Amino acid sequence: MSIDGKEKIVLGSGNLYCMEFTGTIPDNVTIETEANQLGAIQGGASLEYKPTYYEAKDDMGKVSKVIISDEEAKLKSGIMTWCGKTLQKLSSTARVSEAAGIRTVKIGGVGNDNGKKYVLHFVHKDPQDGDIRVTIVGQNQAGFTLAFAKNKETVIDAEFKAQPQDDEGTLIKFTEEIPTV
Repeated sequence: MSIDGKEKIVLGSGNLYCMEFTGTIPDNVTIETEANQLGAIQGGASLEYKPTYYEAKDDMGKVSKVIISDEEAKLKSGIMTWCGKTLQKLSSTARVSEAAGIRTVKIGGVGNDNGKKYVLHFVHKDPQDGDIRVTIVGQNQAGFTLAFAKNKETVIDAEFKAQPQDDEGTLIKFTEEIPTV
């Protein structure tokens, strides 16, 4: 890390929190609770940002103008500890009921789409160089696979596609603590 705190080596994974989006992003204290933890993650998390550009160019290649025409952001993570209630956050058509000690999850039927968006909040803790937080609002639009293997834990690979979280069109909120010298 440089002395001014601008550069650092980021090592390790973190925690992933999830809350239903109600129109505003909650503060860190509100979202970073055990009750909001989506599950212990395996394989870390990755944030992908992909802009799309349009280039207008004359036939002779002498005049051109490039503008950004679209953008996409995704937060991906492997969820190692989960239950039926977790699946409800990963599928907009999931319905969960509990009776007589049994939790039942029904998934499917486009008419069951609940339209919910979630605040996904990844926290990488680093006591030496300062914590990093990545926050998006979105839905898991990639589906999921439950693989029950003989000698391996079942990890759900979730892929949340970001949607605007404010009236500025923000897809990703990235915050980092800046250590003082």
